[in-house]
Amino acid sequence: MENLATTKMSSKGQVVIPEGIRKRLNLKTGARFVVVGDNDVVILKNITPPLIEEFEDLIAKARKAGQQAGLKETDIKEAILKVRAT
Repeated sequence: MENLATTKMSSKGQVVIPEGIRKRLNLKTGARFVVVGDNDVVILKNITPPLIEEFEDLIAKARKAGQQAGLKETDIKEAILKVRAT
């Protein structure tokens, strides 16, 4: 299993992730990353999109919390308009 490899950065700032690591982590074309840089350390963290079921659960929890707080749909629309105006 390949945990360590070397690579270099191109003139455009592009870095190639070695094939063995891409395969082991199942990284595909278009994979997205959060990049963290601190002193001489650069970390790439793969971002995986959540499943639609996770969104459905989140939306259900938000609706329940809104109902318990007594919010109406018009309250939400007004809040969105207010935030967008700033």
